[in-house]
Amino acid sequence: MKTKSILHLKGKKWIIGLIHLDALPGTPNNSGSIEAICKKAISEATILENAGLDAIMIENMHDVPYLKKNVGAEIVACMTAIAVELRKIIRIPMGIQILAAANKEALAVALAAQLEFIRVEGFVYAHLADEGYIESCAGELLRYRKMIGAQHIRIYTDVMKKHASHTLTADLCLKDHIETASYFLSDGIVVTGSSTGKEALVDDVKTAWENTELPVLVGSGISAENIDRYWDIADGFIVGSCLKINGNWKNEIDEKRVNQFMQKVNELRNVP
Repeated sequence: MKTKSILHLKGKKWIIGLIHLDALPGTPNNSGSIEAICKKAISEATILENAGLDAIMIENMHDVPYLKKNVGAEIVACMTAIAVELRKIIRIPMGIQILAAANKEALAVALAAQLEFIRVEGFVYAHLADEGYIESCAGELLRYRKMIGAQHIRIYTDVMKKHASHTLTADLCLKDHIETASYFLSDGIVVTGSSTGKEALVDDVKTAWENTELPVLVGSGISAENIDRYWDIADGFIVGSCLKINGNWKNEIDEKRVNQFMQKVNELRNVP
């Protein structure tokens, strides 16, 4: 099935819907089969595609507590299986993130399942996350992408990532992180708030917008109530929590909330 292109986000306001997969086999909160998890993912992805979103990203958010980088063969295998099944049905571009910091694994899954992009944490500069010390990965990851022939897969990178302490780089400002990520060949900059569902500071997004030629994505806290504040200073929006029942990322996607959000997006797109 041919998908729409996602060669570059710059110049288009991309809405990327986030699917938080149910806890995968082997993780503490797992209670369902891989078949059931996949069926739910397909159902939610279909809702997002039918509502007119531009892309979809899957993430193993329910696999708490996360392992750092070495997430286990079972997680990689399950996410590959789900991504392949989604790709058979979903026509819009798709991406993946594997928590925590399993960036090479995400790239391998994206290549195997014919996905268009991945989201990466720890691309430049080390930080302390809730999973522990996360080292930068840009050099290793881009060499790996070249080695496996996945140069067509975009790598969108968080800067000064949420759920993390950045005291180690306290002498660097957000602008420094953005400029380094750009220099290290990121395909797009992701700016977030302090945690999942928390709004990014408008000034932080503006800093990214003004200091890179790369696409700028807002990676947390976007809702129908606030997206207009970021509309003119971002190229894309990764949207998760506000599309869920009661606006809680732990809940299932709420079709009514999805349609209400896209109604706001379409209003903004029609503004001269």
